[in-house]
Amino acid sequence: MAKIPVIIDTDPGIDDLMMLLVAITHENLDVRLITTVAGNQTQDLTHQNAVNFVNYLGKNVRVARGLEKPIFKELETAADFHGETGTGPVEFPNVEIEFSEKAIDAMRDVIMTSDEPVTIVTGGPLTNIAALMLAHPEVKSNIRKISIMGGAATGGNVIPTAEFNMYVDPDAAEIVFRSGVPIILSSLDVTRQAYLTNEELEEIKEIGTDLSDKVYDMLKFYQEAAVGTPFHEPYFEEVVRLHDVCAVAYVIDPMLFSGNFYYVTIERGASVTSGTTVVDYVDALGMPPNAYVLYDVNRDSLVDLFIEAIHKV
Repeated sequence: MAKIPVIIDTDPGIDDLMMLLVAITHENLDVRLITTVAGNQTQDLTHQNAVNFVNYLGKNVRVARGLEKPIFKELETAADFHGETGTGPVEFPNVEIEFSEKAIDAMRDVIMTSDEPVTIVTGGPLTNIAALMLAHPEVKSNIRKISIMGGAATGGNVIPTAEFNMYVDPDAAEIVFRSGVPIILSSLDVTRQAYLTNEELEEIKEIGTDLSDKVYDMLKFYQEAAVGTPFHEPYFEEVVRLHDVCAVAYVIDPMLFSGNFYYVTIERGASVTSGTTVVDYVDALGMPPNAYVLYDVNRDSLVDLFIEAIHKV
């Protein structure tokens, strides 16, 4: 089977590192570029975390530095959930960065020089992807699809109606959804079903490698950080979500998911609903669908996929 050429745009962040782990180690994916975006932490930290993690895994993947802040808004991070550095209590060997490619230039280079269409997978705010579309609209013809983790149709995790990635940069999200490029959306409506139980977390720890120990420690921090917060999800003490893993898992095996085509738009006004993902389930707006919205996942198979990735390192 020919490998799928992929660009990962990410803001590591604990669940982003889980997504990178699955993507970089999977035999069906050719990860040609990782670009970092400010979101879960500042650009300085997300970029350093990506570089450190790729080096820790012993992989030779280009990592390019994206934009420092959302298009119009001031940056709001999720340090409470990901820790002061973005990796919870875990430290990876630090790599000194002497030079970083610019993400927009690097993405254009990878896309336009690829012999086949490239798939983009995103786990953070869509700032870099929107900037790419605006600066280099010619890339659209060689993008197969964009698999996005973000949004929420039935309840947010940062304000009552908005998910974090869309909330941080709603203007960028709307640009991407209007781009005309095929979009797969893994919103909270499906990623809340993509979880590890405490028993499965213990199984990961029992693998007994340095990586499995680090994964366990990061995910326990991520789990415990949510307990008692205003948007504490039910039963969080018993499970931990693998939100961003869904976006790359769909690319690996679409049959793990169920979904349907809908028109999606993002609320950008300065109001209590800023960043809300509007999924037109009832065709009230009369607009043609612009995204394939996922709503169900085979959790057991997703967990197997994730744990297999840990065993490969």
